[in-house]
Amino acid sequence: MSGLPFIKMHGLGNDFVVLDARTTPIDLSVSQVQAMADRRTGAGCDQFIVMETAQHKDADVFMRIRNADGNEVEACGNATRCIARIVMDETGKSDVVVETVVGLLRASAGEKGNVCVNMGPARLNWDEIPTAEECDTLNMPVTVGPLEGPVGVNVGNPHAVYFVDDCEMVDLMAAGPHVETHPFFPERINVEVVSKLDGNRLRMRVWERGVGITQACGTGACATLVAAVRRGMIDGRKAEVILDGGSLTIEWLENGEILMTGPASRAFSGSFDPAVYPGQA
Repeated sequence: MSGLPFIKMHGLGNDFVVLDARTTPIDLSVSQVQAMADRRTGAGCDQFIVMETAQHKDADVFMRIRNADGNEVEACGNATRCIARIVMDETGKSDVVVETVVGLLRASAGEKGNVCVNMGPARLNWDEIPTAEECDTLNMPVTVGPLEGPVGVNVGNPHAVYFVDDCEMVDLMAAGPHVETHPFFPERINVEVVSKLDGNRLRMRVWERGVGITQACGTGACATLVAAVRRGMIDGRKAEVILDGGSLTIEWLENGEILMTGPASRAFSGSFDPAVYPGQA
């Protein structure tokens, strides 16, 4: 094989194609990213991740994130754990700093191969989500079918969290795209449907902006925990969030920052030849 080497990784089934541009720059068009993300003709992934040389003096690596539709996005919690794991394995460090377009994310090695990432502060104001007009983000005026009154949370990217009696019964394939592209959300939005289980356990399903239904979403799990605390649905500020692909432990600290703990797994390695997929950005 010839071309660009990549690593296929995932966090609870939320999967990524990871390219390393720390020594040689990589510039791929939207159509090339879409082709590589395609699950029939490419390696298949929810997000396309490029590791670049850190720009901040305190960072170990810069992580650039593009969704399966080829567009760049600000944050991805599961990908952050995967990139942190790569750097930890390379350097032998147990604590690393991953730089993104929205700031620095500190990660540390946890038990049983897990990685804990400080995702930074939750942003809760209407202009931080953002929404098209001023509103109470604890109960936003966006109703789509059976979904109504979501909680707005920005965790580096925007989320609308809907609490329902049984999230398994929600037709997320039908509702998700309508919420994502609703005029109330000028930058589009990620969509979570959540049910309260026993104890401090939350069941979450997710429609990701520019991707669709995914097995897991780290920032979505963070947003879900924050929304549940704001609604007074759990005791304390820590919970297990159960996604289609497995569970994450999320804690909203008193200082406003969010800790996310979960696995980061390698699936396989390969090589991607961009020339096979020509196209314009």
